[in-house]
Amino acid sequence: MNNVEGKVALISGSARGLGAQTAKTFVAGGGKVVIADLLDEVGLATVEEIKVAGGEAIYVHLDVTVEADWQRAVQSAVDEFGGLDVLVNNAGIFFTKSTAKMTLEDWRLMTSVNLDGVFLGTKSALSALKESAAKSEAGSAIVNVSSVAGITGAKGASAYCMSKGGVRLYTKACALEFASSKIRVNSVHPGLVDTTMGQLVIDSARGPENAARVRKAMESAHPIGRIGVPSDIANGIVYLASDDAAFMTGSELVIDGGSTAQ
Repeated sequence: MNNVEGKVALISGSARGLGAQTAKTFVAGGGKVVIADLLDEVGLATVEEIKVAGGEAIYVHLDVTVEADWQRAVQSAVDEFGGLDVLVNNAGIFFTKSTAKMTLEDWRLMTSVNLDGVFLGTKSALSALKESAAKSEAGSAIVNVSSVAGITGAKGASAYCMSKGGVRLYTKACALEFASSKIRVNSVHPGLVDTTMGQLVIDSARGPENAARVRKAMESAHPIGRIGVPSDIANGIVYLASDDAAFMTGSELVIDGGSTAQ
């Protein structure tokens, strides 16, 4: 299962957290990865960790709001590994602010990273993905990391919900647009995950001083009895990237401990 032997993936926001775990899971399945992030030192350390474990990885600096950075990242994958089979649009930001207090600059910051970044990554990788898809029976793949907040609303997080809902529908539109090119496009919708961003969600609820109490409450709010860990989500992402998901496109994979089932 989840065999990605010989495939090459470019993963945005993969220096740490969910992105880094996705990269490690992808490599464990036999693939090669391009770690792409703004956090250069952390990203280089993640590459070194992968290499020490026997995997193949390179690091590229990537600001997902800059088209030239995306073009260089894709070209790095082609130059180093001979092509690109998988794009994972994982990079994103989170903050809470009421609509009344939000500025236009706040709104545009959220959209520039969470929406523009996904568009620019998709557009920049399209040619390389088409070329790889033509050589594979199962085609190539784009996996967009959305959120349960792209399915249901969250008080005080209107901009975040908007951006992740946009990723959800952009995924479906691209799935239809790229189907004839054998590029599958799917979205993943994590619930609360124990990462740096997950901690931001916890801290934003009642302030950092109440984080332990909020964490316990959020754990109890998940029917499965805990919040997620990066491997929970990474396994789903790598599945969608693999040939095992060859008949899936335009789909939503919700990995949330049952929170949206309530």
